[in-house]
Formats: sequence, C-alpha cells, structure tokens
Amino acid sequence: MKNYKFIISTIFLTALFHSCTTNSTVKELKQGNWRGEITIQQKQLPFNFNVSKSNDDYKIVLHDGDNPIEIDEIEVRNDSVFFTMHIFDIDVKAKILENTIEGTYTKNYAEDYILAFKATYNKESRLDNAKAETDFNGKWSFKFDEDPAEKKKIAVFKTEDGILKGTLLTPTGDYRFLEGTSDDGAFKLYAFDGNHMYIFEGKLTDNETLTGEYWSGKTAYKTFTATRDENATLPDASTLTYLKDGYDKIEFSFPGLNGTQVTLEDEKYQDKVVILQLLGSWCPNCMDETKFLTKWYDQNKDRGVEIIGLAYELKDDFEYAKGRVSKMKKRLNVNYDFVIAGTSDVGNASKSLPMLNKVMSFPTSIIIDKNGKVRTIHTGFNGPATGDYYDEYVLEFNHLLDELLSE
Repeated sequence: MKNYKFIISTIFLTALFHSCTTNSTVKELKQGNWRGEITIQQKQLPFNFNVSKSNDDYKIVLHDGDNPIEIDEIEVRNDSVFFTMHIFDIDVKAKILENTIEGTYTKNYAEDYILAFKATYNKESRLDNAKAETDFNGKWSFKFDEDPAEKKKIAVFKTEDGILKGTLLTPTGDYRFLEGTSDDGAFKLYAFDGNHMYIFEGKLTDNETLTGEYWSGKTAYKTFTATRDENATLPDASTLTYLKDGYDKIEFSFPGLNGTQVTLEDEKYQDKVVILQLLGSWCPNCMDETKFLTKWYDQNKDRGVEIIGLAYELKDDFEYAKGRVSKMKKRLNVNYDFVIAGTSDVGNASKSLPMLNKVMSFPTSIIIDKNGKVRTIHTGFNGPATGDYYDEYVLEFNHLLDELLSE
C-alpha cells in the first residue's frame, strides 16, 4: 500500500513539475494587411494597418490618410498580442485567432474607457466595395446643429482613387483624415489616428444641402447640417488669442523635462526669435504641428531661433506628464525644448498665462521677435489633411519667420 501511494505521489509531482516548466505555445501574429474595427456607440469604426516582423521584433503601421503612424511597442505572449498606440497612453490587448485578433482598446488616462477591438487578416481596404458615386466634392459650410450660429466649420471633400476623402476645418484645428464611401446621395466617413475616432454619416436633402449624424468615442453624438459654399471662410486664426490690455510680453516659469525652471529670460533665448508652442502629447493636431515645427527647426536653428513647447497634459502629475512628453519627443525626433506648463483643461491653461485673453485651443503658437515683443498668436493648426489650407499656412509661416530673422 505504501509503495502504491509513493508511485501515485511521484506521478503527480512529475506532472505538476512538467506543467510549471513547459512554456505555452506562442502564436505568431500574421504579417501583412489587416482591417481593424473599434466599436463605438454600437457602430463599427474601420481602419487599416500593416504588420511586419524583423528578427523577433514586430512593427505595426497604422494607415491614417497620408500620415502613416508607426507602432513598435508590441509584445506577442502565448496566444495574445499587446501593443501601445504610438505616443498615446492607450493599449490594445487581443487574443490571436486563425485569421482575426479580438480584444480591447483601453485609454489608460480616462476612467472606464474600454472599447471592443477586432481585426481581420488579409483585408487591404477600409471598406468592402468602397466607392464615390455621389458628387460631394468641394467646400461646404458646416455646422453641428446644437452649436451657436457663429461656430460654423468648413467641410472639404474630394474623390481620390474612387474613394471619398476629406476633412472638417474649425477655428481651433481640423478633424484630420476622413475617408469612406458615397452612394445614392449618402456618405459614410471615418477617421482614426490611434486616439481620436470619428464617424460621419450624411445624406443629401437636395443638391446643395446635406444633413447627418456624427459619433466620436464612447459618448459624443451630434447631428449636423451643411450647404455647398465655395466661399465659406473661418475667422482669422491670428485674431482669436491676444495679449490683454496692460500686457506687452509673455512671462512664465515652468519646469523643463529635467525639472529645472525655464523662463524667457534665460540666456539661451536672448536676442533670438522664439516660438512658443502650446500643445499636448494627447492631441493629434499638436502631433501634426510638432512634425512640421521639428523639420522646420532642424533646418533653421542656426539662424537665431528657438522653440519651446509648453505642454499641457492630461494629469496634474509632473512625472506622468514628463513621461508622456519625453516619449513624444523621442518618437517624433524633436530637438527643441519642452516644459510642463499644466493640465489640458483650457481654463487652467488660461490661468497659467494670465496675459492672454484666453487659451482656446491646442495647439496655439506664439511668435516672439528678438526684442521679446509678441508679433503674432496663431490659434489652432491646419494640418496636412486640409490640403491647400496647410500649404497656405506653411507659406505664411515661412514668410513671417524670414522677416523676423532678418530684423
């Protein structure tokens, strides 16, 4: 009887040891094209990405209009994949199945912000049978129905490669790359940059007017109306934010990423043109502007110009904010300076710079001449998705900076 118990115990311990020391099979994440879908408000937001692998390192490229977004913080463990959405504090966790991955999309900085995520392998297009058979091309005067009359926007649509594309311009920035399909007098347009997610569905009520619905994230929902208008305009971006009466310069003291206080009185910024960029690492429009300023600064930094990024982050925690901004700085190869200026609430941001009438948008850029005088304040940013508007901004920016640097 004792021998029998000994044999049973030996078998049990051997099996237990084997189960604790044998690694589970690690599944491969298939390389190639995928179509992802995130469920927002019971609707599917489609987007495309590509997976590649070099040695043991995976890379994901998220297709965001003409702006590919690289994701390289990826781990495949056992039967699941885990990755972080570019510079954002957002994680995807998904189980690897035969030709799909299924799991969750989580915004770590927001409370209870978890959405269903699914992706299907070997799907190259955003939509099956996408087309652009109804003519929405051109400019439209656009307004969310709940907004006051003065808060009009401009929708710009174009047909490209048989797909309807466009964006929505506002006084504080654009909705970046919209892409979708149109047929039988109606359209569906989608945008996803890793953080912000938009769905627009509209239909013509006559040839000059359209109405529709808009969904964003977990809860935002609005209806809209738009009319064809090639002469639609927005307020001058250089008139919205300005110095209050009684102030003639910008003053601040904010900690840099190394913790040392930074001011405009520091020797580094004396007798130079200085650009202040009010931004947040969470803000895709800010990412567009940062890419533009990074390239411009690298080409012009020897001409007597400096840029300081005043970062307004999602949490009132210096170490958290420092980590987010440092990651953005590294990922986008930014060589100019950053300080942690406060939190992303525009009311708090306005208090941090009391000489301004208000901070109404991230990004906002303040351009200061060599004598410390504010020469212009530009609210918002027209990014690459806006086409001619972006090109016009670049020309105006370069003209002004050339003028200031030659003074």
